[in-house]
Amino acid sequence: MPASPDAPKSLRDSTCLDARRAMADAPHVRPLRAFAQAIAAERGAAVPDPDPLDGGVGARLLLLLETPGPSIGRTGFVSRDNPTGTAANLFRFLAEAGIARRDTLIWNAVPWVIHAPGALNRAPRRSEAAAAAPYFAPLLALLPRLAVVVPAGRFARAASAPLSALRPELPMVAIPHPSPTYVCTAPAVRERILAGLAQAAAHLAAAP
Repeated sequence: MPASPDAPKSLRDSTCLDARRAMADAPHVRPLRAFAQAIAAERGAAVPDPDPLDGGVGARLLLLLETPGPSIGRTGFVSRDNPTGTAANLFRFLAEAGIARRDTLIWNAVPWVIHAPGALNRAPRRSEAAAAAPYFAPLLALLPRLAVVVPAGRFARAASAPLSALRPELPMVAIPHPSPTYVCTAPAVRERILAGLAQAAAHLAAAP
């Protein structure tokens, strides 16, 4: 029996993954998918698609991670349902904060895969953040309802500076990275993530 599509790590199930891929060109994510494909062509590297169960161009909350990990090839999506510990944590934290999927878009500050085939995961570099910065303006243009940005982790927080320059009125609520390695370092990490997401949820509630 396949896992529910709306459950942590559900995309490890081939039936769920096939169903998600069949939705990949839905109208609300089609412009973002085309944007991802354009970035991939320019950078010569894979860029995962947005999850069609999320809000797509109707998203009001942009959650920025760092860069797609080496395991992204398993699904081809930026998704809280990916079969990784980081995605599972993100699923649970967003649910606990009461943030609806339809309000969210998960994206990466450096949206393309930076790892050589077979290489281990590594942190993105400042030069890669600089190379990714010009893509923020066209991303914002695709998100007319955006009300808050949530960068996850120090790199995403630093890399998202161009967003603040482009839209200084847009609230920016930074949270720690939801990686299990970091979340397990201290109970305070989980508390800081949930506090930040609660603040982001308040911005959503206050937005028109």
